[in-house]
Amino acid sequence: MLTMTGLTKTYRTDSVETTALDAIDLDIADGEFVAIMGPSGCGKSTLLNVMGMLDSPTEGSYVFNGHEVAGLTEAKLADTRKSNIGFIFQSFNLVDELTVRENVELALLYHNIPAGERKSRVDRVLDKVGIAHRAKHRPTQLSGGQQQRVAVARALVGEPKLILADEPTGNLDTAHGEEVMRMLRQLNQEGSTIVMVTHSPAHADFASRVVNMLDGRILQERRRAA
Repeated sequence: MLTMTGLTKTYRTDSVETTALDAIDLDIADGEFVAIMGPSGCGKSTLLNVMGMLDSPTEGSYVFNGHEVAGLTEAKLADTRKSNIGFIFQSFNLVDELTVRENVELALLYHNIPAGERKSRVDRVLDKVGIAHRAKHRPTQLSGGQQQRVAVARALVGEPKLILADEPTGNLDTAHGEEVMRMLRQLNQEGSTIVMVTHSPAHADFASRVVNMLDGRILQERRRAA
């Protein structure tokens, strides 16, 4: 699905140059569930942002779905991102004034999808993540775990090729965190490709491969035994 080769991200100010990613080589195959781990400041969220085309590399190659995307304009990156990638964040980023259904449908309003198809897609994903019975509720009426389920539904409704999750359990208690991780594993088993940043070794164990980072580099990788 994606291949990064010699990928580097450098931030420069007048007096300081900081290398956030240092010659990263990484492949993600269709259907994988990959966890990225490392201490704060190691570059894992920067890597996820570049992977999600929210940021561009300073150097190196990023081939996504057979196409080189490093160096694309912001507009082309946005088009590619919108069509292919779903995001799940630590903060749920739901709109309190909208219902669960409206929050999920919001992700489709930028896709020029007819209203009938929007409704059927929303119904499908709400059922898939087990939150359909809360469709008319607002986010403030839900538990943290339920809100994250809505956020997952919003990421899925555009039928993305890749789901990127940045600390998806960071704001949840242990029970709700486990619930969200079981859901992500189920989605992966159903065919979704997932890359997740996490600080939790227990949650990383839900993935089929763990990538450890340090100082902007990939330190080691390990595959979980089947």
